[in-house]
Amino acid sequence: MTAHLKLPALLLVAHGSRRQASNEEIKALTAALSKCLHHHFSCISCVFLELAEPSIPQGIDSCVAGGANRILILPYFLAAGTHIATDIPAAIAEKKKQYPQVHIEISEYCGQSDKMIELLSAIARRHSWAHQEQG
Repeated sequence: MTAHLKLPALLLVAHGSRRQASNEEIKALTAALSKCLHHHFSCISCVFLELAEPSIPQGIDSCVAGGANRILILPYFLAAGTHIATDIPAAIAEKKKQYPQVHIEISEYCGQSDKMIELLSAIARRHSWAHQEQG
């Protein structure tokens, strides 16, 4: 008999903003992700690196309290700055020590995705003057 693996939890990590409307955009994006991915993850939430809550540690605590034994961290960042290289891994390292029984993994950040060129191209092509013929 094979052991049943619970679905992992997903935490979308965004920077956080003093501007509440920006944080609400991240919450709306997370809700849309939940609709697309609800069959793949037991819980889908957003967390913030700074300036807003819940924080990364709070999000991980919440997932663990909900019974998660696997958590995927999805950084919503475009480039490998200090937050990607240092801050997010440091916040997660502390929680890995606290919860050694939980597998916490960081996925590629958004800017690393092969789909980024496709996305940017699609956005640029939507502008009406980009469709005008040269001549």
